[in-house]
Amino acid sequence: MRTCSSSRRSVIAALGAAATVAAGPSRAAAATGRPSARGAIPLRVGLIGCGSRGRGAAKNVIMADAGVTLVAVADVFPEQVRAAVDGLAADPDVRERVRVPEEHRFVGLDAYQKLLSTDVDYVVHATPPGFRPLHLRACIDAGKHVFVEKPVAVDGPGLRACMAIVAEAKRKGLAVGVGLQRHHDPRYLQLVDRLRGGDIGEILAARCYWNQGPIWVKRREHGWSDLEWQLRNWYYFSWLSGDHIVEQHIHNIDVINWGFGKHPVAAVAVGGRQQRVQPIFGHIYDHFAVDFEYPNDVHVMSMCRQIVNGANDVSEHLVGTKGRADSGDLSVKVGKKTVFSYDSKSAKHVDPYLQEHIDLIESIRKGKPLNELKWGTESNLAAVMGRMAAYTGKKVTWEQALNSKESIIPPTLNFKDKMAVPAVAIPGAQDVI
Repeated sequence: MRTCSSSRRSVIAALGAAATVAAGPSRAAAATGRPSARGAIPLRVGLIGCGSRGRGAAKNVIMADAGVTLVAVADVFPEQVRAAVDGLAADPDVRERVRVPEEHRFVGLDAYQKLLSTDVDYVVHATPPGFRPLHLRACIDAGKHVFVEKPVAVDGPGLRACMAIVAEAKRKGLAVGVGLQRHHDPRYLQLVDRLRGGDIGEILAARCYWNQGPIWVKRREHGWSDLEWQLRNWYYFSWLSGDHIVEQHIHNIDVINWGFGKHPVAAVAVGGRQQRVQPIFGHIYDHFAVDFEYPNDVHVMSMCRQIVNGANDVSEHLVGTKGRADSGDLSVKVGKKTVFSYDSKSAKHVDPYLQEHIDLIESIRKGKPLNELKWGTESNLAAVMGRMAAYTGKKVTWEQALNSKESIIPPTLNFKDKMAVPAVAIPGAQDVI
């Protein structure tokens, strides 16, 4: 979803998204990390997590570069593996480069390890978020470039693990892309470029929303264990999704951080369950409202809900000393005058879900692999901080969220064991953050 414009390059440079290749590159970096014509060097891709997002991302990466071939897939469930391979192999856009032999179709909780033992160069990681810190570390340890979906973690320990991976990936010369695709959307890139240029002056306040109706849910089937039911309904368990403020609203929070060029320092929040109250919906909330505090006592209203359809709003708005910027109509206004408005009619359409892979692969081929993990983790941490503030009813600081010892990931995972559903968080009833 990007054009190779000077605007895009200046914004990415300003964000420090590109990492230089360290000495002693990994095998994957050595195989693909040198300048070449697009598609000239084969790039073997493996997919970990074969749900709809994983299948979509796999198609995106195949279409992103003529040298890409999908050669391995992994998932906990066998039918997900079959659906991914069969679906992509039947897709006329990509089927010629879907070459996944039976011996490269891995199933089980350890399937990711088996995939990483193959000769893949580039991993698309799209499991439920709770698994991502562990799997991301394994990808980097195995010397693989990786595109990891957002969010990258669901709690403080997981986020600290991801922060530690940033330097290791740079040292090994490995690219790490994060699925916050607005950073590869020319509309947002140009809008943020205007903010960087001072069009609205000093930013004084902002607000962001992801307000929508209900999402999917899968009713428990006979024979499913506790773990299988939770995995198949991963969205409704915070250890797997982080709750929807982390899994979904992270996009809007990320745009605000991007616009400010910094992260919040504290959060106060409310939230709860009003519409999704039955046990089938696990234990997550269906609405949040967060007051994020940024440096210099600047505040941002953040709101998300998955309750009823109607009055839906997915947008970001920033107000400065000179004017305002709105992602809804992609404009910058100073007083009543519009000084910038994205011209969608004359601009070339760019699909950011495709462009994020184009850009990542291009960086690998040029020997300057992108590393998006730092700012991706920071936006993730802001969302987790908001959830913690709502769950506890307390003001939570950035340092408290980052240094939290609370791991919400179960210590062991076994399909035979009983696995209780955590209680719905009641503000004021829990001290641990």
